[in-house]
Amino acid sequence: MKEKLRIAVRKFGPFESALQKIWDDFCSQRACDVELEAVPMDLHPLYDTILKEDGLKNGEWDIALMNTDWITEAYSNNAIADLMPFMGNDSSALEEAWSPSLLGKQRFGDTVMGLPFHNGPECLMYRTDLFEDPKEQEAFKKKYYRALTVPKTWNELMEVASFFHRPQAGLYGTTFAAYPDGHNTVFDFCLQLWTRGGQLITEDDKVVLHSKATVEGMKFYRKALQNKEAIHPKSREFDSVEAGLAFANGELALSVNWFGFAANCEVSPDSKVKGKVDVAYIPAGEGGEGVSLNAYWMYVIGAGSKHQQLAYDFIQFATSVKNDELLTLEGGIGCRVSTWRSPKVNQEIPYYHKLEELHQNTESLPRMNNWSQVADIIDELVLKVINTEEDIENILATAQVKVDQLELVNT
Repeated sequence: MKEKLRIAVRKFGPFESALQKIWDDFCSQRACDVELEAVPMDLHPLYDTILKEDGLKNGEWDIALMNTDWITEAYSNNAIADLMPFMGNDSSALEEAWSPSLLGKQRFGDTVMGLPFHNGPECLMYRTDLFEDPKEQEAFKKKYYRALTVPKTWNELMEVASFFHRPQAGLYGTTFAAYPDGHNTVFDFCLQLWTRGGQLITEDDKVVLHSKATVEGMKFYRKALQNKEAIHPKSREFDSVEAGLAFANGELALSVNWFGFAANCEVSPDSKVKGKVDVAYIPAGEGGEGVSLNAYWMYVIGAGSKHQQLAYDFIQFATSVKNDELLTLEGGIGCRVSTWRSPKVNQEIPYYHKLEELHQNTESLPRMNNWSQVADIIDELVLKVINTEEDIENILATAQVKVDQLELVNT
């Protein structure tokens, strides 16, 4: 019976199919004396098995797909292996292959704790067939006394969403992925903050949840989620994946989501909007600008893996120029600059080259070894915002006390 190389995978069809194809190719070029066991999981089970239950540290998993939210915790707990020794202590190939925006989170001093697998960043996806329709343009101008354009502010987004909201035709204006999983609501909180000129972390590394920008952002978010004349009725049930699938199914006129879900509209055989999609910067709030959120997934190797050399050989193969393109054409988002510029990829996904521009103006979540606890506090406050009528100032003040206490415990 063959030994197994076990990979913990974020559950998503394109990830799973790409990994299997890459493994088959990898084994065709060498004598594989182990079998691949790639296990797809939703976010919480994935986090639990690789970190909370020490699956990477104790050798249960050889490789995992890990997002940037968790990397500092994994590094601090010695759960993952440094890749520098496998690279001959020379990281120059990394700088040549990937944008700096996809290398910072996994580097701690001289270590490299992961290789980029799949990236976003978040952007505004919209239906070009709707925005470019002369009849729609005429009707919009007649109703709102301005031209129908891609929204540059949050208020404009909701106005356009209301205009295109036609439930009887199976078309809804927009959505927010408000499923309470410690990620989607947290990302939305940060976007509302950053696009209003606010900052999540002070210069002395204090987390700020209660500020003018967060008050304004959460007031907007509450009003938006309660707007039944603009929002998809399943918004509170949607995580980013389900929101992306709804867009590909033709159910949404526009939506803020990860770039990968726009790209998937062009490569998925089930997409109903192929050739009818484009992307732009996220809208801005008052006093802010359309900042994008940069978070990404990477391959990491378990500190307890008995197959570390094989694991590294595989992820090096999997992140090659050829396989980065393969992942992209399967429906993931390849991370190499060469993929962003690839004529083949841009022929299939006409706006793929815009990734390079989107990465020029991004914010990312802080590197904190207790970030998951902070994220739980943010998740809780956002749920109170959208599910109650409690005063938003009070919700934010209570959350600020909790995060301040958390910081005291960890100092």
